Amino acid sequence: MTDAALDDLHATTPGSATRLAPRAWLHTDAPSLSLAGEWDFRWSPVADAPAFEDPDGWGTLPVPSHWVLHGHGAPSYTNVQYPFPIDAPHPPDENPTGDHRRTFTVPGSFDGAARVLLRFDGVESHFRVWLNGQEVGWSTGSRLATEFDVTELLVPGDNELRVRVHQWSAASYLEDQDQWWLPGIFRDVTLLARPVAPIDDVFVRAAWSAVPGDGASAGTAASGRPATGTGTITVPSIEATFPVRFRVPELGVDVTWASAEDVAPVTVEGVEPWSAEVPRLYDATMSAAGETVALRLGFRTVQIVGDRFLVNGERVVFHGVNRHETHPERGRVFDEAHARADMALMKRSNVNAIRTSHYPPHPRVLDLADELGFWVVLECDLETHGFEALGWQGNPSDDPAWEDAYLDRIARTVERDKNHASIVMWSLGNESGTGRNLAAMAQWVHARDTERPVHYEGDYTGEYTDVYSRMYPTLQETESIGGGAATPLLGCGPAEAARQRSKPFLHCEYVHAMGNGPGQIAEYEALVDRYPRLHGGFVWEWRDHGLLAHTADGTPYYAYGGDHHEVVHDGNFVMDGLVLPDDTPTPGLAEFAAVVAPVRLSVSPFGGGTAAGGGTVLIENRYHSASTAGLRFVWTLSRNGVVEASGRLAPGVVAARGSATVPVPAEVLAAAALAPGDELWFEVVAELAGPTAWADTGHVVAGTQTLVASGPARVIRASRPRWDGDRLGEATFTARGDLASLKGHAVAGPRFELWRAPTDNDRGASQGGYETADPVLTGGVGDPDAPSSASRWEARGLDRLTHRLVAVERTDDGLVQRVRVAAANSGAGVEVTHRWTLTDAGLLLRTDAVPFGGWDVTWPRVGVRIDLPAALLDGTVSWFGTGPDESYADSSHAARVGRFEAPVSAMTTRYSMPQETGHRPELRTLTVGPFTVSTVPDPTSGHRAGFTLTPWTAQQVGRAGHPHELPTPDALYLYLDDAQHGLGSRACGLDVLPEHQLWPSARSWSVLLA
Repeated sequence: MTDAALDDLHATTPGSATRLAPRAWLHTDAPSLSLAGEWDFRWSPVADAPAFEDPDGWGTLPVPSHWVLHGHGAPSYTNVQYPFPIDAPHPPDENPTGDHRRTFTVPGSFDGAARVLLRFDGVESHFRVWLNGQEVGWSTGSRLATEFDVTELLVPGDNELRVRVHQWSAASYLEDQDQWWLPGIFRDVTLLARPVAPIDDVFVRAAWSAVPGDGASAGTAASGRPATGTGTITVPSIEATFPVRFRVPELGVDVTWASAEDVAPVTVEGVEPWSAEVPRLYDATMSAAGETVALRLGFRTVQIVGDRFLVNGERVVFHGVNRHETHPERGRVFDEAHARADMALMKRSNVNAIRTSHYPPHPRVLDLADELGFWVVLECDLETHGFEALGWQGNPSDDPAWEDAYLDRIARTVERDKNHASIVMWSLGNESGTGRNLAAMAQWVHARDTERPVHYEGDYTGEYTDVYSRMYPTLQETESIGGGAATPLLGCGPAEAARQRSKPFLHCEYVHAMGNGPGQIAEYEALVDRYPRLHGGFVWEWRDHGLLAHTADGTPYYAYGGDHHEVVHDGNFVMDGLVLPDDTPTPGLAEFAAVVAPVRLSVSPFGGGTAAGGGTVLIENRYHSASTAGLRFVWTLSRNGVVEASGRLAPGVVAARGSATVPVPAEVLAAAALAPGDELWFEVVAELAGPTAWADTGHVVAGTQTLVASGPARVIRASRPRWDGDRLGEATFTARGDLASLKGHAVAGPRFELWRAPTDNDRGASQGGYETADPVLTGGVGDPDAPSSASRWEARGLDRLTHRLVAVERTDDGLVQRVRVAAANSGAGVEVTHRWTLTDAGLLLRTDAVPFGGWDVTWPRVGVRIDLPAALLDGTVSWFGTGPDESYADSSHAARVGRFEAPVSAMTTRYSMPQETGHRPELRTLTVGPFTVSTVPDPTSGHRAGFTLTPWTAQQVGRAGHPHELPTPDALYLYLDDAQHGLGSRACGLDVLPEHQLWPSARSWSVLLA
């Protein structure tokens, strides 16, 4: 490599002058040749690799791919840190380099082409190209498209293409996104024939407006028929050889423009609008003499009116996710079937929006977004987060030397994807500080696309962006932004805060979905309901980025930061999605779907505490533009989890943003009398009445459940004690008073427990702590000096409690065991009393826990553990209680009361880092093999204990870094918890809110073993 070529690695310019101007990614009938397949490949650990002619070291590599996922070097994960010295614009000399080489023959279909272009859709991070020994050019911008004109370099027969890719370059300073560093040619490489009379580029805008005077809106009418209005098609720019013919057959549009000056708007009546809920598309073509390109038009108008963000005149609420491109085996290599399945799961989970964090995705993702229906915030390939460690000193965002690179990146972002209806906002990038270059990007976007607003979270004072956006603000600050009591806004003086409060607001990131969680989704959603200025937000994030790896003995696992021996890394912070690496949805995704459901169902209270009092069902349509015509409303009445009656409600079609009230069915009101312990539950769900592109008929969109009535608690009577040596009924006890066997099976317990395996949120210390700061008094700000909950718990020894037997005695009713529980070197503890009573229904265990000493920390849990035989690990479990998934105090909207059954292995979630999982509160009855466990409601509150069933103790889980590091199970552990601490989002958000914290207090709970 020449010295000049090496200098390019240090250049703040984005590429060679031979690169072509960016243009739209178009579906064309012009010939093309994919160059995907096996290429010759050679890897070198340094930038100054041997010449291509050197015969040593060559093998093969598939293109597209990342070479680090094929045994060459290793992946590296950082969130904020740069994995090289911050010495901009210089990359290190230790710069892994991959040489790629292949031959191809120009197909006969290219005969007569005026030009031939070579297109790269994604190369990380710097690449240089040669064709037939002649240098073509070089480029940067890893997730952006680059085209070169190679017409004059092609020869008949075999042509040799060479590409040298460097992992690091000056451009790497602009690509510090929270993700794996994965070098290589990871998107398509294509040879494009450009005809003599082409359509090189076109920008088509399809606006929609309601017909004046007829009361139409963007939604469907009460009849269920789609609204229609006026569509206006404009072509802000076109690069083509005229004449050009434009057709939209379904709308009867067929116009020919003889020259660029003749291009004029086309107005069409009776047009159905596009929205994320009703993604109506019209097929269109643009034709010149040598080429036809196909477009799919979605008619919609994006506006900001005051502090409202509107599409087709209606406020948009983003129930979105941040979407990285990631796959455990392919990395960022695109697979359309997987992407479609992923986006269909989003739709089934009530996700209506995507922020493309933090770069443009593969262009087909946006085709799918148009087709399936998502509001998209399309983000530029830009992040300089590592400069934060230097107080943003030297940040390229405010350095004029980098202006061309910034403008190049935003131009390549906008030009490629400008024709997509789904894109309703452009984002300049992410976490790059602020400065003149970002302002210049915004100015360029405003000039190029006058409709779509500009987003960038780091513009805290609102100097150059159109919407106000923040990451993880507190609930109090969010309410202040919405219109509540004013509090200071981050980085703003009074006038700047007033300016920001005058704009639409969105959370570009909130409720960090790392591990078990997030909590507090409902609290944020309640603020969006209350304040129209708030337009929802985007959960961080959609999917864990785990990379498939194997231990020395071949055991598979999903790797995160540090697993590839990185010098600097950010651990498992890359495992922060609503979906696990293997495509498994987490319980957090079900919680999100329940909270943001587009149809809200509620049942008025039944009078007199019985079904006889009547009631109504309120159906609120919270869709932006869809009526309920595609839904059906199904109700069931269940007694103790068994359905007794069912049917359908008939509210008629409820228009978007409308509501309807229907009476509770007569069958519910006429329910039979209640026996002791009976519970009558009335449930209503909104489900799909027919199949869609993303779900089958019957898919549940929303639901609600109401306790109609409950019978008096069942009276449990003590039996005459029948001690036979160490046996009481079907149980035996040790001399210490511990349970030793039940029904002839060895068991152990109860062992009092306060510890749970810390969640990622328990271990996090972001946003400060609420244990030592009252958010009501601090404006939502947590104690910035508060360590994580997990470290506070560990410091108090909650993971290593010791038990001292105080007394054990046989009584007339059974057995009483008194235990004093505390940690080494601690004066705080719990006096625990276990009271066993033999009853006519089984063995009743009542546990009383009274704390003593100077407790100054929350408890993770309060409960007991009973060890069951390991033989039950391969069985199934059934229960009547909350389910089907785990739930916690601040993440419980997806839970319902019913009867459920699952394999024991499915009772916990296999999070990428082991942690607390599987808690299901408010248990009624649990059956595990030969054992049945029932809870007894508190006589005052009706509260019942919950349960967790797991192959590992909380201590074992807390010590494991990966699931495969958990020991071989030697028992099945049943935790019976009176309560657990909430989840929060403190891995990168708020601590557990005070109302969901578990503080030490005297507690009592009872369970019945049979």
